[in-house]
Amino acid sequence: MSSVSGATRKKVQRKFKIRGFTLKVDALEEVLSFLSRFQDAENEALDLLLDEIDNESLKSSILDKDAVHRVVSLLLEAEAAVEPSGGDSSTDRSGLRVIDAFIIPKFCYDPIKKVFYEHTGRMPIHGDAGAKSALYRDRFQLLLQRISRDPHFSRPVFDAEMIDSRSCEITSIQSLIGCTGRRWIMGVISQLEDGHFFLEDLTAAVPVNLSNAISFPLFTFLLIVNTCGFPPLEDRDASLAVIMGLDFFGGGSLSSEENLRLSVLEKKAVNDMFVILSDVCLDNEEKTMAKLAAVMDGYENVEVVPSLFVLMGNFCSRPCNLAFSSFSSLRLQFGKLGEIIGAHPRLKEHSRFLFLPGPDDIGPSKVLPRIKFYTQEIVFFRQDLLYRMRRSSLIPPSKEETSDPFEHLVATITHQSHLCPLPLTVQPIIWNYDHCLRLHPTPHTIVLGDTSEQKAFKYTGITCFNPGSFSSDSTFVAYRPCTQEVELSSL
Repeated sequence: MSSVSGATRKKVQRKFKIRGFTLKVDALEEVLSFLSRFQDAENEALDLLLDEIDNESLKSSILDKDAVHRVVSLLLEAEAAVEPSGGDSSTDRSGLRVIDAFIIPKFCYDPIKKVFYEHTGRMPIHGDAGAKSALYRDRFQLLLQRISRDPHFSRPVFDAEMIDSRSCEITSIQSLIGCTGRRWIMGVISQLEDGHFFLEDLTAAVPVNLSNAISFPLFTFLLIVNTCGFPPLEDRDASLAVIMGLDFFGGGSLSSEENLRLSVLEKKAVNDMFVILSDVCLDNEEKTMAKLAAVMDGYENVEVVPSLFVLMGNFCSRPCNLAFSSFSSLRLQFGKLGEIIGAHPRLKEHSRFLFLPGPDDIGPSKVLPRIKFYTQEIVFFRQDLLYRMRRSSLIPPSKEETSDPFEHLVATITHQSHLCPLPLTVQPIIWNYDHCLRLHPTPHTIVLGDTSEQKAFKYTGITCFNPGSFSSDSTFVAYRPCTQEVELSSL
């Protein structure tokens, strides 16, 4: 290892020391031998090695050669598992999986045992009345178990003074009877009577006065409400530690070895790119079809073609309701789209195409795919959500932190851990499959296909963006999942 520079040795020792490890001489040589295989990505390889050593059950913080060699062997096996690319796109097809919403497992929370358990019964499309009540109960239990772990809302065990003065432990509404002083409660704001709002949990409901309330993320609720906010967001890693390997996202649980293998493959997939377009009205030949051809012409000639094209509806400029009679014309337009794709041989051979119907397309809007890119979880949702949420808002959001409506929307759905936290009267959903709309644990990326202005926003590590309306504004997004880089594009 004489060719390894002194600077590299010092860097390795410094990074291991920051993580709390001390390397013996033979262990250092093992690390340097591993890094020599990745000269173009030395820092990334070192960080990955450190991450995996952190996950090992070690008897001592002083590492010898054997301890390092075990992890290095796993990483090199993953490296050897990379198949040579036979085309222009670098993605192994097995690394990009599209998950049907109807196969996502449903997990419910048991507040007594404080664990999640999988629902194993039958879930028909047309649920009974019990399914509707279970929908709200499961949403509430999911948020309550999350907030109970937050240090601001958990009861101190030993600090008696804090228990009396500063504890924000959540109290059930029923427990307020006969109580004096300040209490913190969590519930759902409901309109049980015309013109009167109530704060409701699983035990009772209490009327609240929202006339002077402002929305502000202080997470406090008062009977005469001065401020109100959402449950605090939980870090993805903290949520994963609690669910202990349960597959909330769909696609199956993976072993630690498989996760390690996919992590290595993901870091190597630097050339992968998704091109995402929303509101693609195919019946507008002069504008939409010509613009689609222009986009594909551009990507046909790049060095590495996109691995995935996502086209979201509405695919017709008129609602496909009972009065719609142009189904043969719509089939013809999809045929023309197929001809455009066929005219680009590199895209046809190496790219995949995913189509998501919009809210006004043919049939029930039941297509809600999720994508797993190696270890990354990506959620797609096509709905004009921003308009609906603003119209249904009870209290104007505070502009102290931001006045951007899209940023308020992202904060709302992530804190609520739900893609569509609207009343069922505003947005009906299939009761038994409400769990498919959950955002728990938080995914890496959320794509909100909306006809509103094109936007991108990174919120607490979650990448969120709206590609905008391709038909109206000629906007779309080029997304690199390896780095979570969002490129807002337009023609």
